[in-house]
Formats: sequence, structure tokens, C-alpha cells
Amino acid sequence: MENTIIDIKNLSKSFGSHEVLKDINFSVKKGEVVTVIGSSGSGKSTLLRCLNLLETPDGGEVNYDGKNILTHMENVNDYRTKLGMVFQQFNLFNNCNVLDNCILGQMKVLKRSKDEAKKIAEEYLQVVGMSQYINARPAQLSGGQKQRVAIARALSMKPEALLFDEPTSALDPEMVGDVLQVMKKLAKDGSTMIIVTHEMEFAREVSDRIVLMDKGIIVEDGTPDEVFNHPKHERTKAFLKRALKNN
Repeated sequence: MENTIIDIKNLSKSFGSHEVLKDINFSVKKGEVVTVIGSSGSGKSTLLRCLNLLETPDGGEVNYDGKNILTHMENVNDYRTKLGMVFQQFNLFNNCNVLDNCILGQMKVLKRSKDEAKKIAEEYLQVVGMSQYINARPAQLSGGQKQRVAIARALSMKPEALLFDEPTSALDPEMVGDVLQVMKKLAKDGSTMIIVTHEMEFAREVSDRIVLMDKGIIVEDGTPDEVFNHPKHERTKAFLKRALKNN
């Protein structure tokens, strides 16, 4: 498929007897913003974790650059450097300052020099509006500031795609807007992004495609207009009725 970065085929994942992902087929093109929505427990976060192999799928294919990475496990570490992950709980190193959080991965994984890593980190901390906090420790930052640092850390690795796992769900409501603004800027600048979120209006505004998951399957996959305004499936209609009421 032309310009396809990731192509998932027949992906399945179970935890014990509970089948979390059932025969998932899903692809993402370069520069595309795909938002995955659905109720809690629908398999959204597990899908992201299978994409970057934090969870090992039980079956199917994870194709990157035309290769099924599950049958080329020797390339897993290289593959992971192509995908930047932003977690719900930030996952910063509490004993390191902001700048060090953004340079350690570059130096250890990508073998960049400290000077090069510092220059790149400073560039992306500027992008997310956190350059004045380079010497601060995570404990001195608000949740929204921590998440912006986490985004800068992911960007500093210069990945080909960014994965966001409910990046605002652990934030106080007044902190959400700053993080969403950074993500909107990244989308506008052409970043390839796969986002799991409960922020429906943000999803509608920023996405090229919306994927709705329910009980481990993809129920609907279309443009924001198709999914929000002309949903085909009753499960989509029921979810949106609840979700938009709560937003």
C-alpha cells in the first residue's frame, strides 16, 4: 500500500481466557492522524501496545516497511525507535531533570553524542513550550507540563510515527488544553500520529481518520464526518451518544 508506514493484519491478543483483540486489520499512512476511540476496555490501549510490541500479539502480522516484524524479531529494537510512545502516566525519570529526560534515550539507543542530543532536545522542548524548565525535576512540574516533556522526549528520538495512549486522561481539566494544543500543532506540521483518546471534539478536529473499537474489534473506520455525522453501525451511534453527552 503506497506510503503505508504500519499495516496490521489479523491481529489477535488474549490475556488468559479474555480475548482483548480479535482479528484486527488496520493501517496508517505517512502523515496521517488516526484517532482510536471507544469505551474503556474495548482494546484501544492494547492495540497501541501491540503496535510497538510492549505486548506481544498472539497472532497476525505487524508489518513495518513491508516486513512482518513478528517474524523478524532481530529488528525489534530498531523498529521501536521508529515509533515514539507517549504514555498516560508520563513515565519520566524522576531523578533526572527535564533536559536529561530528553537526551538519555538519544544517547543510549541512537548513540548520539551528548552535544547533538542536547541540541535536538532543546529544539523540541521549545516546540512544546517547555524550554524554560530544562533544569527542573519532574516533581516540580504540573501534570500538563510533565506530559509536554514526555512529548518532547518522544520527538527527540525523531520517530516516523507517534503513539499517544490517552495522553490527557491523567491530567486535571485545566491542564488538558495545553497538551492538546501541542498535539494539534504536531498534526498540522504533518506528523504521523495514532492517538487513543476520550477527547471527542479534539478527535473530530485533528484526525484524518477515526477508528471506533468495541469489545476487541474495529466497528467503524472512516473520516471524522463519516463517523461522527453519518455512523453506519448501532454500536457507534450508542457510543457517540454517551461520549458526546459527557464531553
